Amino acid sequence: MKILTLCLSLLSFILTADDYELFIVAGQSNAQGWKGDAKHYPASPEDKTIPFYYASPKIGSSKGQWTELGPQEGRFPQGHFGPEITFARCLQKEGKKVAIFKFTLGATSLAGRWKKPGAKGLYDQMVEEYKKALKLMNDAGHSITVKGFIWIQGESDAGNPKANKAYLNNLETLMTDLEKVVQNKQFKIILGVDEQHPKVKAHPGIVEAQQKFVAKNPKRAIYTSMIGLKKADATHLLPESLLEHGDRLYQAYKKLPTHP
Repeated sequence: MKILTLCLSLLSFILTADDYELFIVAGQSNAQGWKGDAKHYPASPEDKTIPFYYASPKIGSSKGQWTELGPQEGRFPQGHFGPEITFARCLQKEGKKVAIFKFTLGATSLAGRWKKPGAKGLYDQMVEEYKKALKLMNDAGHSITVKGFIWIQGESDAGNPKANKAYLNNLETLMTDLEKVVQNKQFKIILGVDEQHPKVKAHPGIVEAQQKFVAKNPKRAIYTSMIGLKKADATHLLPESLLEHGDRLYQAYKKLPTHP
């Protein structure tokens, strides 16, 4: 029955051409939803209307296909979820045609694992997956505009002095290349890192780098705080906190000025 439902959903996706506003969610464990056990997932019928493509290397993926918004495979028996759930639902309630592309992997640094464009790191893998997802959309008759990039990352860079110091430059390099990839220099950028993480508290350079990026790009970038969100351990947000985090990301996005 689940396979039949998915097939019908995919058929509807193919037959109905739409213009989607696409949001990319990327980063490490709290973007992924490492403790977002899907047994706590607040199911909603509206999720069926939100296209969702996800990949987490060696953890789980949507098998190179668009599916509907919901739990992702790879962590718990019923799957896991991250902040994209409430973020997407809030946008949909505005009447927007929203699609989510998600590429995440826990415990990954920008300097060491995501790397610079062309260095065959996670960033290059994300771009490859994005291009596959875009082609599927276009082949199905849909058009998309990348409206936002959500980057929840930095804990793994914080404890490394060299990576900490290079973070701002590495972040700027990534964003500049992504503009070319998505062919849009005006997409919004939502940044965040777990300020409560021990490494970040001890080495706040990542927070400072993200805030400096925002100061240099005030019309399209915003920094979001995770302070006060309850955690399952020293690192990972609880399921209810992931949902609250998604709402914070949405509220931050709405504060950014719009373009004609």
